[in-house]
Amino acid sequence: MTTPAKNTICLWYDGSAEEAARFYANTFPDSFIRAVHHAPGDFPSGKQGDVLTVEFTVMGIPCLGLNGGPAFKHNESFSFQVSTNDQAETDYYWNAIVNNGGEESACGWCKDKWGVSWQITPVVLINAITNPDPAAAKRAFDAMMQMRKINIADIEAALHG
Repeated sequence: MTTPAKNTICLWYDGSAEEAARFYANTFPDSFIRAVHHAPGDFPSGKQGDVLTVEFTVMGIPCLGLNGGPAFKHNESFSFQVSTNDQAETDYYWNAIVNNGGEESACGWCKDKWGVSWQITPVVLINAITNPDPAAAKRAFDAMMQMRKINIADIEAALHG
């Protein structure tokens, strides 16, 4: 028997928790599946023996995927924010999510095919929009507001005027 983490994010899936966890484990560093648990009996959205929960870690964050059925959907009120160091890393995560059945949104946000929201956020962007020069921060912020995937060169150009 394993001791669970003191605080774990529980994500509700409609039967695809294991598929999602495998995608996360294959896409993000420090990510893996710890255990797959099968239902000991029938439940509202499944039968005995079906995958009920999946214990996994995404970039060091412990998670539990629950195959709870179609009653609840993910929305943007919860998201994983992934800090990136350069455009190649930003492109890699963005493209991995979007090209695997996900969808683009605004300002560095995208959604995976299971509906989980992700913010792919270059460190350059955070530093730019929190710049002590209010005019520079506003230029960078305004540039970000026009983007879907963040383009670091355009953020830096806006920052420097």
